[in-house]
Amino acid sequence: MQSYHRSMDSKLLELLVCPVTKGPLTWNVEKQELASRSARLAYPVRDGIPVLLENEARVLSDEELGI
Repeated sequence: MQSYHRSMDSKLLELLVCPVTKGPLTWNVEKQELASRSARLAYPVRDGIPVLLENEARVLSDEELGI
């Protein structure tokens, strides 16, 4: 695993949407994942490539969502 944090290209982030809700995604640099608040899912980014598959996503906790 690399020791630095990758950033997500802002133009790419504007184009990507949650495959479940078609809503916006937010980038979490610490966890290297894209989060969909509306779907309560976080999608992994592996080697700089977003894996936008529902079965690869993890469920976001109430704490992570600030609920």
